[in-house]
Amino acid sequence: MDSHLVIGEALIDIVHSVDGSVREHVGGSPLNVAIGLRRLGHDVTLATCIGADVHGELIEQVLRDDGVRLGAHSAESPRTSTAAATLDPTGAATYAFDLEWNPVPPLPHLSGHLHTGSIATVLQPGASTVRDAVVGHRARGTTSFDPNLRPTIIGDAASVRSGIEELVGLSDVVKASDEDIEWLYGHDGAEVDLTQILRLWAQLGPSLAVATLGSDGALVYLSGADEVVKVPGLRVDLIDTVGAGDSFMSGMLSSLLDSGLLGDVEARQRLRGAGRDVLLEAVDRAIAASAITVSRAGSNPPVRSELISAGPGPH
Repeated sequence: MDSHLVIGEALIDIVHSVDGSVREHVGGSPLNVAIGLRRLGHDVTLATCIGADVHGELIEQVLRDDGVRLGAHSAESPRTSTAAATLDPTGAATYAFDLEWNPVPPLPHLSGHLHTGSIATVLQPGASTVRDAVVGHRARGTTSFDPNLRPTIIGDAASVRSGIEELVGLSDVVKASDEDIEWLYGHDGAEVDLTQILRLWAQLGPSLAVATLGSDGALVYLSGADEVVKVPGLRVDLIDTVGAGDSFMSGMLSSLLDSGLLGDVEARQRLRGAGRDVLLEAVDRAIAASAITVSRAGSNPPVRSELISAGPGPH
């Protein structure tokens, strides 16, 4: 079995609910993706940056419980990062961060797929270490990227756009929410054409580019066919949206791994030549995984036995 690497932040979410209650649980977009992949049966290592403190110990315990390995030197930070998440009456979350991101190089060299994204790819000094790891990994295997942007810690879109596009170009698969794309490319309130941006990203390098649309599903750009497909969402009773995009990502990557379209360098060529049906099947699995996650509290991605059989859909 190939061993896959996820690089990025692991932190403690401090969740403030509408009723005034406060709870703490482990979070961080890359950590959520790592756990999601492991629950779907894949061997995963998380390279991150946590402290030798109570919060760091909690993160290590959660990773152990789910069978995700912690990369070497990942627990050598001065402190563990936190994110205060405030839920509104609809269950949507807004975040305020206290971050420490300076992973100790070299990051692990594994034979399988590499995924990264979120804060880890824009917050210096660690973002440069992550970029170097992605560049180095491309000679060994496939890569994926989810910008998962946090405007409150980034600043203005212009300051990060070129770096985001560089990582898009280094990726075989890229996924972003419609909100992320609109923030990154919107100017003076002008409407952003998601299809145009997905085409732009595909021209930079990835074989599969996806924009998620919340409960409305996803837009998928298939590079081989120069085709954009709208995949509908699944209707569920919403509890909250925490971790929804991460479960989408892990579900999609899991399906592509199962199909042999991610992993070593040869998988990159198989992905480029993959047919429409197998790629849309991966998006179906992603939507199913995300739907399960939003139907329960917190970031709690599904195991294989829970995945909804979404069917082929009107593709």
